Amino acid sequence: MAYSPNAVAIHLLSASRGFDHLFADDIPSAEKVFASENDPFHLVGSGYLCFLEASLGLDSSKMGEAARLLSLAEAGSRTALKAAAKSKLRFASTTFPPGLEYEIANADTVVLLGVTHALSESYMGYLQCLYSMNSAYGKFSKLYKTVFPNGLDSYSTPLTPLSPFSTPSSAGSPAITSSAFITTKPNKATRPPVRQSSSFFSLAGRWGSDSASSSASSLSLSVEAENPEEIQNLKSLIIAGTAFGFGLFNLIFSLLPKKIQSVAGLFGFAHDRRLALQALAVSAEYAAEGEVHGVLAGLVLMTYHGTVLLLSGYQADEARIIREYEGVVRSIEARYPTGALWILNRAKIYRMTCDPESAIHVITSGLEERENDAEGENNKGCKQGDSLLLFELAWIHLSQRHYMESAAAFLKLTELTGWSHGTYYFIAAGCHISLALSDNAQGLLDAIPSLLDKRTIGGKELPTEVLIKKKLAFYKKKQKRLGGDEAKFVECIRISPAEEMGIFWNTHNLISPSLAKAHIKEWSALSPPLGIDSPYMADPISSTTPELDTPDELALRFLLLGIAHRSIGCVGIRIKGNSPPSTGPASSSSTWIGGLAMFELAVLDLKEVEVEENNGKGPLADLGQRWKTALESARIKLDAAMNLSPHSIDLSSQLDIRVSMLRDEIDMKAEMIGLTA
Repeated sequence: MAYSPNAVAIHLLSASRGFDHLFADDIPSAEKVFASENDPFHLVGSGYLCFLEASLGLDSSKMGEAARLLSLAEAGSRTALKAAAKSKLRFASTTFPPGLEYEIANADTVVLLGVTHALSESYMGYLQCLYSMNSAYGKFSKLYKTVFPNGLDSYSTPLTPLSPFSTPSSAGSPAITSSAFITTKPNKATRPPVRQSSSFFSLAGRWGSDSASSSASSLSLSVEAENPEEIQNLKSLIIAGTAFGFGLFNLIFSLLPKKIQSVAGLFGFAHDRRLALQALAVSAEYAAEGEVHGVLAGLVLMTYHGTVLLLSGYQADEARIIREYEGVVRSIEARYPTGALWILNRAKIYRMTCDPESAIHVITSGLEERENDAEGENNKGCKQGDSLLLFELAWIHLSQRHYMESAAAFLKLTELTGWSHGTYYFIAAGCHISLALSDNAQGLLDAIPSLLDKRTIGGKELPTEVLIKKKLAFYKKKQKRLGGDEAKFVECIRISPAEEMGIFWNTHNLISPSLAKAHIKEWSALSPPLGIDSPYMADPISSTTPELDTPDELALRFLLLGIAHRSIGCVGIRIKGNSPPSTGPASSSSTWIGGLAMFELAVLDLKEVEVEENNGKGPLADLGQRWKTALESARIKLDAAMNLSPHSIDLSSQLDIRVSMLRDEIDMKAEMIGLTA
């Protein structure tokens, strides 16, 4: 098919409307628009839509279809790019060949294909992701060097800088060691203005000359009939699209487990997470105008910042992260006020700033409004958005010990998403155990095996479900050993499975002191006694048969009690004498505890000094030495955590990511206080 700039403009303008519908959660309208044409941009739209449904809705059943549609989009954009390269049409004042928009779209689809594979959370999925990354690596490096030959520091972002100094950022440069990972310049002129109605596919023209940006001045392009406003829109596409793709690629690669990264080194890959975040921030500057790459960059940044705040355990500058998080949310939610993604992230900010009541209000209000819309004439339909909101709400309720509400929310999720119904049942059963509703809990637990047998991704079991199978076997074995009815194994469960699963989502980290004390009282009341010198501990009831009699259960209780004490600033608790002995056998259901406990000890090292710093205790010189010691100790413990968590350990890939994030925070803290990272 011959390349026609005018046809490209028409297709892009049409596809842009589909993305506006998508970000407003009007899925039927978006599907209709994307299905109306078969050009590469509408195919990309269909692929994006299915990808978002699969990833944001945690719906593994759609991942295969997302991969198929993204493969079609990749092939279509590649074919169109070849046609554009052969075109005799050249532009009035250009050093850049036609078809750049296809090159960006092609690279985008390759990266998203890789992300689709990585969502399986299996090492095979990560390797498949790596294969896709290999294909995209050269594409984005080339695009970045062409569009940003002088780096990113002259481009404004919606975010606040980390520090007043900066180092030029360019692809292939070493990691930024002394600059803000996101740099904001006061001169906003470098960002070309964009029409309010424009978006990622709002290309109806080509690059025109503009002296505002030295990085872009060499990319002047022209079409058969130039339109200055449309040329400005293309500038947004090129800058935001290239920055988004380059940033997303580097961020994904930086978050892959270290074992996979070591394999990637054979391909010559290098990554720079700070540069990745800076590139995404540059792209996110265009989100307020609806430029799709900008909106997606904002979504990636929101997800990353939210994950760091939730899972890293410690942040070198938590206030900065929250400011940046709020800046991105604010820039997008004004354009799409009813979109579930932006409601979700507003609630997450409340949660991360220890305001769970406001978080619950934001989500419940959003769900009610969306339910009313669904019942009205303007039924937009976006159950993936509803499932995201409900998933967050379920965890918030669990963190607040609202067990009935949490159980109801997790069970409601099985009606909205196909992702791991067994996991939702397992957590809901734990909530019922906490409420002493044993019959309800047993019924839910009995239903889980049939749910797990139905679930695989790419022929592999979900890591969470592998763990759940082991836990069910552990409970049944213990009940049988104690002489009880194996059909009523819920009777032997003393620590709620919901609280155990909550460890992986760091649910107990941001709870109030009163909630932490309630947890401590509950767990410490179980026999045998622990001999911990803490004012919050309860005295266990004397019993000849300990309620917790296996190494697995005792280790789990120690881990939970340590997290709960740390959450209220009680960091100096010590065990008096020896740990209580176990009488039951060890099992393979809790092999993850060692690595995660070592991770939590690393967090504790940092939190102890942070408390001293915030309270102004001791001379500054002594505090600097304390930080140096704590940072070194935390690094050693993180190394130990990884040694205790090979890929054969349950959910080791999640711990790998948490360790990687905490290492970044440690390095950033060292940089902030003038220590060598």
